[in-house]
Amino acid sequence: MRTGPSQDEIRRQNLGALLRHVHVHGATTRAELTNTLGLNRSTIGALTADLAAAGLVVEGAPKETGRAGRPSLVVRPESARVFAYACSIEVDRLRAARVGLGGAVLDRRELDRPRGLSAAEVAPLLAGAVKEMRHALPADAVCVGAGVAVCGMVRRDDGLVRLGPTTGWVDEPIGTTLGSELGVDVPVLVGNVAEVAAFAEHARGAAAGCDNVIYLYGDVGVGAGIIAGGRRLTGHGGYSGEVGHMVVVPDGARCECGNRGCWETEIGEHALLRAAGRSDARGRDAVLAVFDAADNGDARAQTAVRQAGDWLGFGVANLVNIFNPEMVIFGGTMRDLYLAAAAQIRSRLNCNGLPACLEHVRLRTPKLGADAPLIGAAELAFERLLADPLDIG
Repeated sequence: MRTGPSQDEIRRQNLGALLRHVHVHGATTRAELTNTLGLNRSTIGALTADLAAAGLVVEGAPKETGRAGRPSLVVRPESARVFAYACSIEVDRLRAARVGLGGAVLDRRELDRPRGLSAAEVAPLLAGAVKEMRHALPADAVCVGAGVAVCGMVRRDDGLVRLGPTTGWVDEPIGTTLGSELGVDVPVLVGNVAEVAAFAEHARGAAAGCDNVIYLYGDVGVGAGIIAGGRRLTGHGGYSGEVGHMVVVPDGARCECGNRGCWETEIGEHALLRAAGRSDARGRDAVLAVFDAADNGDARAQTAVRQAGDWLGFGVANLVNIFNPEMVIFGGTMRDLYLAAAAQIRSRLNCNGLPACLEHVRLRTPKLGADAPLIGAAELAFERLLADPLDIG
């Protein structure tokens, strides 16, 4: 009968904890690792030696501190050598990046995406971008996996996109399809774009240190990544966060999901362009043009922005009342709407939010900017390595 974990299991757990700390926090001295991880100096020394031998970290002398005594060695992630591929499938563009251990974006590609492309049409385009980046790889580079961020409902177990209303996808196995196109023997993991962006911002962005966070992402539609108690809230099948489909106007405008009166029909791309008298336009550039017109005094554009901002505040108040977050982050086109209508949003939030839930909530834009989905997609791929660093290929 087993009484506890074996010595090897404990060692692997400690290796993962040390590598995760360096991956998230960057260069760290052995002394800091000793204090943070609660392990003695000899154990930290042995663990860093194992990770260095595996090519995952490198140790070196710190910069001159001016202090007396022998300085503690600094442990850094091998960012240039160990990496993951990250892809972001958005309504109007496709992005691919090579992200190093430690979260640095080392290389990137971006392509326009005509609306209506199927997963079978998207996969070769992304694979082509990834293959271009391979030409610049160091000779000893190691790919630990690939992650994909996609707008849509993603089944947690296998990455199947069950429904992508804004892309027209239904039951698309994008991870399997992209993996076949890439021709690499590494897992391709798939996550909802808002969820993985929340993951990234919580780990190393605006929400670092916050255990309860909502990340709102806008494109044509709207979704949320939710961190509750320091953990991602994914739901039973992985479909949580579809906040854009909260019904706020019964019998309202038809949504692309097939329902009526969803929140995104009041704050999404179509709603803003329609209210601004630009129903024939579409795409991110058209949305940004409405914000520019409002800044330049266009009365109809200003009305459209105020109206969308009011509805954004309305929905955020509901989410704040339900989840009691410390922070709400506005990403994608929600960032632009927040910056254009912050006063309106805060006014509606203060009007509809419960006072106790509003006491500590902060409204922010992403620290990682537009890279949050890419970095978050890479984090999906790094998770297997961080769980067992000695399993690196």
